[in-house]
Amino acid sequence: MPADSILELPLDSKWKQSFRQRLRRWYGKHRRELPWRKTRDPYAVWVSEIMLQQTQVETVRPYFERFMAAFPTVTALAEVKQEEVLRLWEGLGYYRRARQMHDAARKIAVELDGVFPQTVASLQQLPGVGRYTAGAIVSIAFDQPAPILEANTIRLLSRVLGYRKDPTKTPGQKLLWEMAGEILPRKNVADFNQALMELGSLVCRPGSPICDDCPIQTQCAACQAGLQSKIPVPKRKKPLTDLHEAAVVVTKNKSVLLRQCAEGERWAGLWDFPRFEMEATLKDPSSVFSNRPPSTDSEIDHVVHDEIVEKVHALTGITCLPGTLLQTIKHGVTRYRITLDCYTAQYALGRIRPRAAKPVRWTPVGELGNYALSTTGRKIARSIAIREKDAP
Repeated sequence: MPADSILELPLDSKWKQSFRQRLRRWYGKHRRELPWRKTRDPYAVWVSEIMLQQTQVETVRPYFERFMAAFPTVTALAEVKQEEVLRLWEGLGYYRRARQMHDAARKIAVELDGVFPQTVASLQQLPGVGRYTAGAIVSIAFDQPAPILEANTIRLLSRVLGYRKDPTKTPGQKLLWEMAGEILPRKNVADFNQALMELGSLVCRPGSPICDDCPIQTQCAACQAGLQSKIPVPKRKKPLTDLHEAAVVVTKNKSVLLRQCAEGERWAGLWDFPRFEMEATLKDPSSVFSNRPPSTDSEIDHVVHDEIVEKVHALTGITCLPGTLLQTIKHGVTRYRITLDCYTAQYALGRIRPRAAKPVRWTPVGELGNYALSTTGRKIARSIAIREKDAP
């Protein structure tokens, strides 16, 4: 028995039978009606599982419905450009998921004649599909016995076992995968695995588990020992790095300058206004946080002006004339806490570099809705639309 786990593995058959029965009864009464539960289509299951990674169910629901309406089959997804996929994914975050899913769809369409893989091993050959996602697809779509382990079940099984160390480390992962496999039933695996995730999501919550409503309360080692608040061991918070960046709205007639983010950059594949880290700041800090209308924004001082001109030119080949501060957006991305100053600018001279790593183009303001923009890029686009509307 691992010294860090209260319960021993393997578990006896009576314990497992009771666990399964209680879980199934609870799920039959409390399961949520979710759009991806209305089908066993492996493609739909796959889309939902990819979207649900690190994302709340209620956030995913409308994205899933729009995505499936636009791309109802894996072949349909494979046939469109990546930009179309990213446009529908916009706002959901973790865009690498969308790019990998599109790559995987093309692999299925070209190499597998559009036939969706049906085994854990074959599914793991697809971009972006790991052990958990493969197990979820196999068990939910094909009702095959495959264990699963994701955020909700890691927390749930850690508490059931009373595992007192970090469950994301190798020893913890090994133990929890063993537990997930051991409690797996021979039949109705689809409902069982979904019930595990549902219980983890609705009852065995991170900060405040509702133990009185839990069907397996008496089988939970953490609950019996009063350790629910200490299991699983909380992750250490990584320190945030502050960044000061600028995004520049360069206008020419009724168009603005857009640049597609390159591989390795934040939001790779999405479009954004020329954006870069800034060394200089405005001499008047109050202007950076001003909520005043654009017409009264402070003019940019010469140091900031020169840096903007230089960096916009380096990215695009265009020389601009910076104007005023449009707005400041504060947001977080992974381990970064970013202050983004958004400036207006006018085209001065130059041509777009034809051999840029990623496309740069002049885009009519009215067509910005057709592009997959970063979250902050979309906010800036809305501000531009308001300025255009209010302009005399």
